[in-house]
Amino acid sequence: MINIVEPVFSEEEKQALVQIIESGRITRGRWTQTFQESFADFVGSKACFTVCSGTVALFIGLKALGVGNGERVIVPAMSFMATVDAVYLAGGVPVVVDVDEYYTMDLNQLEDAIKRFSPKVVIPVHLYGQMCDMESIMELSNRYGFFVLEDAAQAHGASYKGKKAGSWGHLGAFSFYASKNVPMGEGGAITVNDEDLIREVRKWIDFGDHPAFNVRITEFQAAIGTLQLKKLEERNTKRRSNANFYKKHLKGLFDLPQEREGSFHVYHLFTLRHPERDSIVEFLKSKGVDARVYYPYLLHELRNSDHLPTPNADLFKREVFSIPVHPFLSEDDLKTVVDTLKEALAPAGEGKV
Repeated sequence: MINIVEPVFSEEEKQALVQIIESGRITRGRWTQTFQESFADFVGSKACFTVCSGTVALFIGLKALGVGNGERVIVPAMSFMATVDAVYLAGGVPVVVDVDEYYTMDLNQLEDAIKRFSPKVVIPVHLYGQMCDMESIMELSNRYGFFVLEDAAQAHGASYKGKKAGSWGHLGAFSFYASKNVPMGEGGAITVNDEDLIREVRKWIDFGDHPAFNVRITEFQAAIGTLQLKKLEERNTKRRSNANFYKKHLKGLFDLPQEREGSFHVYHLFTLRHPERDSIVEFLKSKGVDARVYYPYLLHELRNSDHLPTPNADLFKREVFSIPVHPFLSEDDLKTVVDTLKEALAPAGEGKV
């Protein structure tokens, strides 16, 4: 099977874990501090707080921004369910808007929703590894006075106009789940630039005079994350190379992912569209090529949220599927994926790479 996700760890990670065991300091140690400092520096933020998951990062981000009394929070129709779940858990009320051709928040509809619902927070989701038009979103934030919490769970190292995901908004939320471009197994982080918000985030994760949660990661996770982060840029370059191979050989056969001008897409997922999606996915799996649908639902369908019309997302939900693009694919793997996709469209197997 050519897997859609394949985290790879080296002897370096193994030795780090052994050293942690031998040290007896398995939480709140130097690895956690090192990762927080390294990730903040990488993103370009003043501070980074590690937490146990991307969902918790979103939740604490929302609480730090004052969500909790039914305030409106705008989210895009396409994302993993944690984006909308975090809003409910924080005590907010989600409003769902459509996505554009890049699978990111539709800006025209966003402004309409802002005027109608006066949100406390907007959560742009950098889906599949491509950033939203953050310059325009921050302009809207300045004009209408809402906070921006970037959902950068799938966008480690992605950038827009030279600034990395997690550094544009008032806060950024990341996930380090096993499938992510920086995998820890489980884990998340909140990136912050504003001193007042740094204090607000800290209230929710440091015990003291404010009710808080124990949402820490372990030294084991932090060590893996630190060492994986060092390899991220090289691996993102390989992801982009794999994506370009697919674009070259699948052009005209599928609706291929587009890159927004000024965007550095890190291809957490390589997502295609085709009207015969379901049969193609079934065929690929039968031939040993992992293919999955991200996502077979829209966020307002999951939680019965207020929403504007979502014609783009309605279409994409029926047609999107993802194929392996991770950095450990060989050239033969890439050719096999392409050939199998072509075979799915033309069972005689015409036009192999």
